[in-house]
Amino acid sequence: MLACLAVIGLVACAPGTVATPMSTPSTDGYAQTVSPGTAQVPDPVVTTDCDPRVTYDPLPTAGRLAPANQIGDPAMRAIRERGYLVVGVSSDTRLLGSVVPANQTFEGFDIDVARAVATAMFGDPNRIRFVTITAQQRESVLESGSVDMVARAVSMTCDRWENIAFSAQYLTAYQRLLVHGTPGSASDLGLSDMKGKKVCAPANTSSLARLSEYPDVTPVAAVNHTACLMLFQENEVDAITGDDTILAGLAAQDAFAVVTSAPAIAEEPYGLAFNRKNVELVRYVNAVLVQYTTPDASGS
Repeated sequence: MLACLAVIGLVACAPGTVATPMSTPSTDGYAQTVSPGTAQVPDPVVTTDCDPRVTYDPLPTAGRLAPANQIGDPAMRAIRERGYLVVGVSSDTRLLGSVVPANQTFEGFDIDVARAVATAMFGDPNRIRFVTITAQQRESVLESGSVDMVARAVSMTCDRWENIAFSAQYLTAYQRLLVHGTPGSASDLGLSDMKGKKVCAPANTSSLARLSEYPDVTPVAAVNHTACLMLFQENEVDAITGDDTILAGLAAQDAFAVVTSAPAIAEEPYGLAFNRKNVELVRYVNAVLVQYTTPDASGS
């Protein structure tokens, strides 16, 4: 097993996130894959003392995918035959995954991580098809096989491991609070200061679930954080809670919103998400992440 402490990063990280510079992995040679069922990998999920950051061991190499007839694993073979990777992402989360209106292209940290995987697989970051999904759809699209991978700020939890699988941790975020403020102002308000207040979070998220620990706070569920921002701007809710990576993007869209400096509500380790059956694909992506977090020979 691999205890996942590796994090890859870009300059667009919000305060509180952990990031290290990317190195450039080699894409020479083909990935060494195994036949279905031959990988001796124990299930990361345990009934006691679960650490959701523990994932499957990486493959020995993460070179480009071999010709389809040389790949034994069904999921990897299907991707090779198709010729591109299908990834579920957000289209409205600034800094992580959003669409640029001018040219309708995707940009953000999660988008760059997904492109890194496509580059390793095919030697081309554009061999990828992005599918816009909501936070509530992250598990269902994997279970249905609609996408190969989800790169949409998915926090690794033991409960989620029951339904989907995760890669190595690639980013550490922290659940915090966004409140009203004047341009350039600061705030140290926390959830304990929100007694009698309405706090918004997307439905079916760990951020919303944690609001139940604060009985004096009124939770308000929305479709996504953008919907929360609309309620916030209309004064229908008093605050928004979520990962600081996401809240930073909301604050960038509203000069009268500020991410508080109060102690974090929870740590949120991010992992790329997969169908639980596709262990070989997870191991391949873990090898890609190792390449991107290991300094090259020059020490850069």
